[in-house]
Amino acid sequence: MQISQTQIEQVNKQIDALVSAGSFYGKKLAEAGVSHIATPEDFENLPFSEKADLREAYPLGLMTAPEDQIVRIHSSSGTTGLPVIIPYTAKDVDDWGIMFKRCYEFAGITPMDRIQITPGYGLWTAGIGFQYGAEKLGAMVIPMGPGNTEKQLQMMQDMKSTVLCSTSSYALLLAEEIEKRGIGDKIFLKKGVIGSERWGEKMRKRISDILGIELYDIYGLTEIYGPGIGINCKYDTGMHYWDDYLYIEIIDPITLKPVPDGQMGEVVITTLVKEGAPLIRYRTHDLSRIIPGECPCGSKFPRLDTIMGRSDDMIKIKGVNVFPSQIEEILASFPEVSSEYQIRISHLDGKDTMRLYVETSGHYDFLDLAKRIAVEVKSKIGFTPLVKVVEIGLLPRSEKKTKRVIDERYE
Repeated sequence: MQISQTQIEQVNKQIDALVSAGSFYGKKLAEAGVSHIATPEDFENLPFSEKADLREAYPLGLMTAPEDQIVRIHSSSGTTGLPVIIPYTAKDVDDWGIMFKRCYEFAGITPMDRIQITPGYGLWTAGIGFQYGAEKLGAMVIPMGPGNTEKQLQMMQDMKSTVLCSTSSYALLLAEEIEKRGIGDKIFLKKGVIGSERWGEKMRKRISDILGIELYDIYGLTEIYGPGIGINCKYDTGMHYWDDYLYIEIIDPITLKPVPDGQMGEVVITTLVKEGAPLIRYRTHDLSRIIPGECPCGSKFPRLDTIMGRSDDMIKIKGVNVFPSQIEEILASFPEVSSEYQIRISHLDGKDTMRLYVETSGHYDFLDLAKRIAVEVKSKIGFTPLVKVVEIGLLPRSEKKTKRVIDERYE
C-alpha cells in the first residue's frame, strides 16, 4: 500500500516538528540533510526508528511538543533495560480516544453495553485506553483492572457486564473459572475485545465456546498511542487500522525493503498527526501482512492480518530457526490438545534440548499422543523435541500475558 500525497504532507509536518525539537529522529534527519519529502520513494529512504533509540531518549528525549502542552506520559510494559517514556498532548489523548471508540463501533459495541476492563492501569496504556474509548462511545465502564478473579466474576454477574476487555490469557483463565463453577447461565457477556499478546485459533475457539461470545482482536503498542489503532470487524477478515492517523508498511526484516501487499513481513508504523512523540518508520518487530482488496463490511479502512509473532521471537535450536507460531500451527493439527503449551529449552551434556509441554483431557493415551506430536515437529521443523503431555489446567494461566517460551540456556 503506497503512501498517499495527503500522508506525505502529514509526514512533512511531523518532520518539521521533530527537527525543530531536536529529538533523536530530528537529529538523524538533520544529519542526513532531510527537511522535506516529495515522493513515496523519498519516504522509503527515510531512516527507521527502533525501540533502542527510544530507550536512549529516556526520560523525556522523545518530547516533541512544548512541555506546557504535555498532559500525560505512558511507558511500555517491557521488563528489560530502561523503560520507554511516551509524552502525550491533550490532542494525542483525544485522537487515541477517537480511534478506540471506532474500535468498539467496529465490534458492534454500543452505548448500551457494559464494558468490564481487566488490563492494567497506570503507566501502561491498556486500561486507560479501553476506558477512554468506552467513555467516548458513551458505554458504562466497569474499571476492574487486573487480577482478583473472585471479584471480577462477582462484578461480571452483578453488573451484567456485556463486554470483556482483556488479554487472551486472562480471558481463558476467566472462561475456565466460569466453566469450573458452573455459572455460565449467570454471565451476560456477548463480546470480548482481546489485545496485548498473540493468540492462536485454538485458544480463540476455546474462549469463544466456553463463554459463547464473539471475540475481537485489538491492536496497538504504547509507542504508537496504545491499544486501539486497529481491530477486526464481524467478518473477521483482518484488523482494520486507521490510516488517517497512521501509515503502515510491511518490510522484509532482512533486506528492510517494503514487500508487496499480501506478503508477510515486519510491521513498520509512521504516526501522521501525533504531537507529543511522533514516530517515523518505527519498527514494531510484529509479523503480519497487509490484506489486499476490500472487506465485505464495506469499510475503506485498510486491513492488517492477525499478528503472527515477532521477528525477534525466533529461537535458534540445534542450528534450526524456530518461531513459537510454527509450534502452535503444528499443535493446531491435533484436536486432542488444548490451546495451552509451553516450550522449555535447555543445554544439557553439550547439546540443546527442547521440551514441549501440551495439555489434553484424560480420554487419550498420553504416551501415544506425545510420540505423534514429536514425529510431526521433526517432519515440519527438523528436530525431535521431548514432548510431555499433561492434564488440561496443569500449565500456568496468567492474569496478564502467558510466558510460553522459557529459554534456560541463558539463565
